[in-house]
Amino acid sequence: MRTHESGPTSRPAQENAQENAQENAEESAERPGTGLGRPFRHLWAASGLSNLADGVLLVGVPLLAISLTRSPVLVSLVSAATTLPWLLLALHAGAIADRHDRRRIMILAGWSRVAVLAATAAAAWYGVLTLPVLVAAVLLAGAAEVFADTSAQSALPMAVPGDRLEAANGRLVATQTLGNHFLGAPLAGLLVGLAGIASTAVFGTAALLYVGAVLLLVGMRGRFRPETAPAQALRADIADGMRYLWGHRALRGLAAYSGVLNLAYGAYFAVFVLWVVGGGSRVGLTPGQYGFLAATLAAGAVAGSVLAGRLTRLAGENGALVGVTLLNGLLLLVPLLVPSPLAVFPAAAGIGAANAVTNIVSVSLRQRLIPDGLLGRVNATCRLIGMGAMPLGAAAGGLVAALAGLPAVFWSACALSLLGAALVPRGETASKP
Repeated sequence: MRTHESGPTSRPAQENAQENAQENAEESAERPGTGLGRPFRHLWAASGLSNLADGVLLVGVPLLAISLTRSPVLVSLVSAATTLPWLLLALHAGAIADRHDRRRIMILAGWSRVAVLAATAAAAWYGVLTLPVLVAAVLLAGAAEVFADTSAQSALPMAVPGDRLEAANGRLVATQTLGNHFLGAPLAGLLVGLAGIASTAVFGTAALLYVGAVLLLVGMRGRFRPETAPAQALRADIADGMRYLWGHRALRGLAAYSGVLNLAYGAYFAVFVLWVVGGGSRVGLTPGQYGFLAATLAAGAVAGSVLAGRLTRLAGENGALVGVTLLNGLLLLVPLLVPSPLAVFPAAAGIGAANAVTNIVSVSLRQRLIPDGLLGRVNATCRLIGMGAMPLGAAAGGLVAALAGLPAVFWSACALSLLGAALVPRGETASKP
């Protein structure tokens, strides 16, 4: 693919990035079975612990929220607060990642999350954890996540050679889904079941896991600062990233695709817990069973992570994205049409698999297409559109559910997912300029 040059990029900067990635990958003898070097293994292990913490919060926070209120609007507000920082901070996080050491940014963001969650656990212990405090906690933790995740995606191409990006992303996505759902979700269900200390246990456990992740990053060796940091104002850096994205047809299409899909996911999962958990719900799962439902979604995601490479070789990157997106849209309707655990659990596995494939393919495409000097800013602009759509979707989902009922949200999410398939860029090949 030929890219539209609209940002301050240079071929030497890209060659330096590749040399840096090769140097980082060879920084130590490779352990058999990974072939990606010690810096990647540290990043991978840190991702595992932080995503386990994310999984505890991903399931634990909504369950704690419905223990405080059954209002769809208020429950969706908590979900929206989790991803709202992407709308507010993504562009600045990307510009900062292109100016400073990306590993150090991840470390600082990690310690910030530890502080926020430890304070929230203390508030729960002393009985002052209210819904506004819960919203504030997830907002602050989400702000730190924006900087950590943006820097991590920008650091990965500096830790592994370009031809290993898909393999590295596959491992990271599998680890993410294992931590978020397969391990973190059931753990969250167990912690929420601890009478009297549920909130303290959820936030305290997540804080301890983040401590472990930060310590792994501290031990990560290599150079993760861009070779040519921008010398202009931060606002001009952000504008360069936005212009490059707008001028690149494939990246622009991928950003729109991610935005539509995450708008659907944000609306769907903001109120999904009300449909499946509790005696008054249609499916009637317990909090513990809800954790295992999330684990089933993760099992499907792991399978999708394994199959992503084969699917792209078979159908091409564009064909794989279109196929799994269409399948995903139909699977979103299963809990509505057949509200039974026998149908909901297999559908969750399919949704997880489809989501993993779309993540691996689209992220790998972005990392290959964006020059290193713009990687943080353009990645952040893409994630502003993608992740920023989630709080908008969550807020819209809560409002639609309150006005028209939960089924209207699920039908809308299905329609948006099918629309997303039409936005996948066609006839492109992935290569940097």
